[in-house]
Amino acid sequence: MGRTIAIANQKGGVGKTTTTVNLAASLGALEKKVLLIDSDPQANASSGLGVDVDNLKLGTYQLLEHNCTPFEAIEKSSAPNVDIIAAHIDLVAVEIELVNIENREYMLRKALEPIKNLYDYILIDCAPSLGLLTLNALTAADAVIIPIQCEYFALEGLGKLLNTVKSVQKVHNSHLDIEGLLLTMYDSRLRLSNQVVEEVQNHFNEMVFKTIIQRNIRLGEAPSYGESIINYDVNSKGASNYLSLAQEILSKDGK
Repeated sequence: MGRTIAIANQKGGVGKTTTTVNLAASLGALEKKVLLIDSDPQANASSGLGVDVDNLKLGTYQLLEHNCTPFEAIEKSSAPNVDIIAAHIDLVAVEIELVNIENREYMLRKALEPIKNLYDYILIDCAPSLGLLTLNALTAADAVIIPIQCEYFALEGLGKLLNTVKSVQKVHNSHLDIEGLLLTMYDSRLRLSNQVVEEVQNHFNEMVFKTIIQRNIRLGEAPSYGESIINYDVNSKGASNYLSLAQEILSKDGK
């Protein structure tokens, strides 16, 4: 049975897309079959895995509108064992277009039904908001990973996101779990980074992944080549961090 994980945080710049792309590539490198769904109109996960987003014919927008099947929207990415349903800026319109549609929160879940068991993991890169796109992702997911950057405002907005997860559990998806909180952009030389790690670990205990994603120049460079960190520089700190995260998730899921 495939497992669907949304990567969500309504704050921008917390390493959400970086995590989705590189976790997908790491799971692929560990010989799992992965589908990445780009549900962010910025489409950075799509371009970060080699998709020409300007010439995209079918993607998340058409899938959510139920204008195509998932089979038609899937394409190969630049990472081994990773397929992608890509996004385009036109995804912005979905929030308005679906607003009067019945069961609008279930559009993605329904669309994914035919392919859910064809993959070991389906990862959804969410938009940095708590709108209808993120709600669709959380309703379709089995679990959510929440990236938190090791910076001053790290915990700001986290309560709001956890409340959203709670209300999704109550109303739309009682099976939704929190897979874990992921600390990102960690710099061991900064006292603030260490304080944030300590605060998050003390506050959320078992909910926090043991793996911490460190600041890494190579991680920042990889997307401009349309590649994951695994393809771009497998010996980098960024690659070893994300491979470690993938292994932690596999052992958590007993896979």
